[in-house]
Amino acid sequence: MEKTVLSATLLVLGCLGVSWVHADSLSAPLNVTIKALKVNSAVVTWDIFEGDPVIGFAITQQKKDVRMLRFIQEVNTTTRSCALWDLEEDTEYIVHVQSISLSGTSPPSEPVLFRTPKEAEKLASKSPDEVTMEEVDQRAQLRAGELIIIVVVLIMWAGVIALFCRQYDIIKDNEPNNNKDKAKNSSECSTPEHPTGGLLRSKLPKNQNRKPSVNIIEV
Repeated sequence: MEKTVLSATLLVLGCLGVSWVHADSLSAPLNVTIKALKVNSAVVTWDIFEGDPVIGFAITQQKKDVRMLRFIQEVNTTTRSCALWDLEEDTEYIVHVQSISLSGTSPPSEPVLFRTPKEAEKLASKSPDEVTMEEVDQRAQLRAGELIIIVVVLIMWAGVIALFCRQYDIIKDNEPNNNKDKAKNSSECSTPEHPTGGLLRSKLPKNQNRKPSVNIIEV
């Protein structure tokens, strides 16, 4: 009887222990992939098993054939990607990803090996039609600046035209007054006999054909 109770107790404890181990254990991340690979940077992405109580991640980055490691860890996040920076061009790297929970870390993922490209290879592989987001932003800024300059120039031209029209209307309105002033000045300068301002002519005798008289005196 005692042996039966003891064996039953051990069985229950064994089941509880197995369930505790399965509850706290984490699976290694899956589908670890390198994306956005550039000369000096890259992005590593991964997936996790559904239901794993993951609260963060840990990434080990290592140059191939070099013992020095870079360890990146972040908690209180649900992100499934991480940026790798300060990489060297034309260099091979090995990356492992681990999930983090309240009880510890998962086993490391399968190693991922990648090589950063050379600067010349990156420029050569870029097609003429390929446009990056930075180039798009620069073009958008240039277009916005050009539009602002065009609008400012149009506003200045509109102001100049409006000022010219205003001055023209003022000059046109003053023309009748100037004509009146000229007519008044010319009438003041003319003679009474010739109101139009002509020259006076000397008066001649009416009988211009009269012959002169000659008186002969005898001595």
